[in-house]
Amino acid sequence: MVVRRIAFALALMLGWSGTAPAGPAILFDAGSGRVLYAEDQDQPWHPASLTKIMTAYLVFEALKNNTITLDQKIPVSANAHAQPPSKLGLPVGAEITVNLALKALIIKSANDAAVMLAEAIGGGGTDEAFIRSMNATALRLGMTQTRFVNPHGLPAPEQVTTARDLARLTKAVLADFPGQSELWSMADMQIGRRRLRTHNGLLRTYEGADGLKTGFICDSGFNVVATATRDNRRLAAVVLGEYTSRDRSLRAASLLEHGFRTYGWKEIFSSATVETVPVSAETAEPRSVREMVLSFACNGKRQARAVPTKRQKKARVKKRDTAAAGNAAAAKSE
Repeated sequence: MVVRRIAFALALMLGWSGTAPAGPAILFDAGSGRVLYAEDQDQPWHPASLTKIMTAYLVFEALKNNTITLDQKIPVSANAHAQPPSKLGLPVGAEITVNLALKALIIKSANDAAVMLAEAIGGGGTDEAFIRSMNATALRLGMTQTRFVNPHGLPAPEQVTTARDLARLTKAVLADFPGQSELWSMADMQIGRRRLRTHNGLLRTYEGADGLKTGFICDSGFNVVATATRDNRRLAAVVLGEYTSRDRSLRAASLLEHGFRTYGWKEIFSSATVETVPVSAETAEPRSVREMVLSFACNGKRQARAVPTKRQKKARVKKRDTAAAGNAAAAKSE
């Protein structure tokens, strides 16, 4: 596995011929905030499900303040049930623990879980108070170009952020709640008989990957805040506006690899942080990449399926033959 991950990273360093980057990006040290690379970091953008990082931040705060507990059960309201996928899809009136809802929020990116948690913490049976807390917390963290109108990131014209603000949020959630780090690194979870898997492919393919969150809506494209740790150094990459999920992972991995390989030089020649890196050129409104993304739901375009290599084909044949032999043996023993 380690060899495969290293080969994956080296392939990125030797040259990637994928789609050209479509949107903003920032690479930084998650501990110190030192910026290693920045591009259009102040361009307004729709956060999509990266919104859920803030939702999780407020859940962590509520747990710390004993406003809620992990084993507390919260109900599926009509509003939560009405949310579109990605979601758990439980019926109105069903209950799950805060612990399961939090895992579903981060791993599955469940929109109904986001509403359930927001209603439980905000009180009054709505998510309005929670959304006010999201915006107040954003200002406290210095996210001056961010505005939230929902707790999940589903399309809303007014819901905007920037790569810099998401870097501020990422740095804060990792520093303020280090005990929750395991949640960000979980590749899957079990709920009943269902196994739910993360959309963050880097957790399976990139050496040292340990978080954090993906997001996608048509106008914002494929986004990710990706973290990785090597030699006790944790880096984070915010990537916005990629045209495919594959490009999202490749660009984030490429940035992280660049950071690990050049960190020593950056320490010598650059002292810019998330707070002090110069303001980038920007437009007044978020740009839309709806027409460029490869998504049938957005514009009828489909992502190309990866063509298996000869080695992968041989491995599949071998696996199929082995399974067939095992089935034959089992049939004889019955």
